[in-house]
Amino acid sequence: MKLIVISSSSEIENEAQIITSLFEAGLDFFHLRKHKLSTKKTKELINAIPSHFHNRIIIHSHHGLARTFNLRGIHLTKSHIKKKYKTWFLTKLIRSKNPNIIITTSFSNIGQLFEKDYRFDYSYAFLSPIFDNLNSKFQGGYTEHSLKSAMSKTSFKIIARGGVDLNAIEKSNEIDFDGLAFYSSIWKTKNPVAAFNSIVEKFQELKIPIE
Repeated sequence: MKLIVISSSSEIENEAQIITSLFEAGLDFFHLRKHKLSTKKTKELINAIPSHFHNRIIIHSHHGLARTFNLRGIHLTKSHIKKKYKTWFLTKLIRSKNPNIIITTSFSNIGQLFEKDYRFDYSYAFLSPIFDNLNSKFQGGYTEHSLKSAMSKTSFKIIARGGVDLNAIEKSNEIDFDGLAFYSSIWKTKNPVAAFNSIVEKFQELKIPIE
């Protein structure tokens, strides 16, 4: 199961240092999601992270930086997908430098997992919001049965996102999600690295291998 961390959407103090510490603690998939940050500021943030960790970063905006820094991948939103030719050309340009670049996307309902009109070969996709972070129960519209059924039939690798915390790990594994994306349970704590280490320990306790 993939263990993914999504960046804080806003700038935080010592952010590059914290991200670097997460990588040093074993994080392999980091989604840099900062739509309000300028290209210049985003570039400065990536520059502040040691270059040998750049191949663990999937960027959500300013996709050209994936080519500049040889990042691991790019994430396409609905607005990116609507710009069909522009996005197709950019992904082709990025792949000319890094043929192994991964492309990810997001879905907001189960029905989208079975739509056929996709122009990109996605390595995995987020499905959200899955959990209510107040009580770790499913958000409206999702049931354990419907999710299990969808996971067994879809051709996509699906990552659970939204309200994902320590309590969601075991249930997500039972449903057969391909991974979990952590956000609030990392960034709304006093010590993001300690929070990440607790998540890793929970995976180990449940004997769930991390890809």
